[in-house]
Amino acid sequence: MQQVEDLVGKRGRKEKITTKRRLPIGAEVVPGEGVHFRVWAQRSKSVSVEFEGRVEELEREGKGYFAGLVKKARSGMLYKYKLDTGSFPDPASRFQPEGPHGRSQIVDPTNFRWTDADWPGVRQEGQVIYEMHIGTFTKEGTYRAAMEHLPELAEFGITTLEVMPLADFPGQFGWGYDGVALFAPTRLYGSPDDLRAFVNYAHSLGLAVILDVVYNHLGPDGNYLKEFSTDYFSDRYANEWGQALNFDGKNRRPVREFFISNAGYWVDEFHIDGLRLDATQQIFDASPTYIVTEIGKRVREAAKGRATYIVAENECQYSRFGTPIQENGYGLDGMWNDDFHHTARVALTGHNEAYYSDYKGTPQEFISAAKYGFLYQGQWFSWQKKQRGSPAFALEPHQFVTFLENHDQVANSLRGLRPHLLAGPGRLKALTTLWLLMPGTPMFFQGQEFAASAPFLYFADHNPELARLVAKGRKEFLTQFKTIACPETDSFIREPGSEETFLACKLDWSERERHLTIYNFHKELLRLRREDPVFSKPRRGGLDGAVLGAEVFVLRYFGEDGDDRLVIVNLGLDSKLHPWPEPLLAPVDGCEWKLIFSSESPCFGGCGTAPFEPEGNWLIPGHCTVVFAAERINTHGQNRSSDRPGACAG
Repeated sequence: MQQVEDLVGKRGRKEKITTKRRLPIGAEVVPGEGVHFRVWAQRSKSVSVEFEGRVEELEREGKGYFAGLVKKARSGMLYKYKLDTGSFPDPASRFQPEGPHGRSQIVDPTNFRWTDADWPGVRQEGQVIYEMHIGTFTKEGTYRAAMEHLPELAEFGITTLEVMPLADFPGQFGWGYDGVALFAPTRLYGSPDDLRAFVNYAHSLGLAVILDVVYNHLGPDGNYLKEFSTDYFSDRYANEWGQALNFDGKNRRPVREFFISNAGYWVDEFHIDGLRLDATQQIFDASPTYIVTEIGKRVREAAKGRATYIVAENECQYSRFGTPIQENGYGLDGMWNDDFHHTARVALTGHNEAYYSDYKGTPQEFISAAKYGFLYQGQWFSWQKKQRGSPAFALEPHQFVTFLENHDQVANSLRGLRPHLLAGPGRLKALTTLWLLMPGTPMFFQGQEFAASAPFLYFADHNPELARLVAKGRKEFLTQFKTIACPETDSFIREPGSEETFLACKLDWSERERHLTIYNFHKELLRLRREDPVFSKPRRGGLDGAVLGAEVFVLRYFGEDGDDRLVIVNLGLDSKLHPWPEPLLAPVDGCEWKLIFSSESPCFGGCGTAPFEPEGNWLIPGHCTVVFAAERINTHGQNRSSDRPGACAG
């Protein structure tokens, strides 16, 4: 709570009172007294609140702020702020039922009855994330409809839902990355209390919810911040998506306060468990304390003791985002690992054009990704003609969020197809096994678990003029892929502004039953990851790897009690491992290798796996990953190696 002093008229006199507020600006219900309004409108000489045919003038506080208690205002009423230049929605509106161009609604967040008082939050280790877009997750595209599928996700093995941006935006559909009303969950998916119900229900099932937020730019349509102050934005930096935000220039304090309080708002009023920060490489700030660090601190404070989780998307792979504050880092919990996705994509499809061009999809790349997280930690990156990344050896394995699909990477293709429609089933299952048993934190993209046939395309509903510009820009972006830039593909690129493009991306949940084999494949891997004593406890330096052939490699996971695990991946032809001049293949003393998982099991639609012959050839099927556990040999007191010193174990 923040305390704000206001001048309020009473019996002809101006008296100073203290009002407790949840947020620095916005409309907040004061029980038994009315609604308190506060706004930063540095451009305007006067500010009034227009609602229900009434106009109530606010008092100037100084430093560009205006505030006042309006006694006749009530929760549910619609209002706008009247400035010198016109009437506009509240920059901190909690809901825009008429869309971002319409009136704001007064919302009392205390009306919702939470039942998650015992929810502890989300710990960093052991998470399995599920990225979802509410509008396409179900046919209805609402929070309430999405709730119906949460029990199955929890039973499947998901632990954390990562919801794509919810800040309101114009039109009837969109990804959400062009949000303009950052405090108003979009009216397209339901009411604010519907969102609260979604989170509350998720918590009851043991599911955490983190929210994707965009603090690097605002959308081009419906953004009225400049009407209140031009100092919300900065011309000091070149931003990929419009004007950069002003975190370090003139009048920066109210701007920083706006975004920092927004981060805390989602945690405080919606019980969100953390954030995914979009494109942090475009969040520019030369202040002594980076804005991202302050955002992280506010999230922790707002959680009031509950554990939170904050992950950054950083295209540059700057490891400082995941480094603790006390070690001169930004103090976040995790980072998206694009490197793993890119090398896996190349291995799956055979294409390494555009930003995939510095990856080969080789065994060594996968070994290095498993051991060190990022592949590029400061080396030259020829596609960008500059160094990529910074040393990340000190980061913990769980801090790297790994994926084979996400919203961007599926959509950044000609038809928005999922990997299972672009690669052979054996190869995909082999790499999926590797991915889900790697030390990083895995993230599914909605529908991936049952091989959804629905594509995920770029869609955005804008006014006609802006829609033409967006469509043109999207086509230009895709031309970096030479295969897409050729003339024959032009007719296959879907129009972002078409409703058909949006509707094509909606999941068909009946496919979960029809594609039960691949669904069970993923589910069994998550069970193994969760229950196995070695795979469930990844640690830095806990594995090593070796290249066994042009497309064959091994990872050895070292258990704390000698109960090692062996993962052998073969992305090529059937491979006979003989002889074995690789120490990582040697069994633990007194143990032998026991097969515990094969991606080619007939249970998962595969062709079977030949039995392991410890004294002969070891046949690894092509396009397959096999997993072995060290198992003690029952020798009835006869330990072949230790009882016969100097003798070779037979």
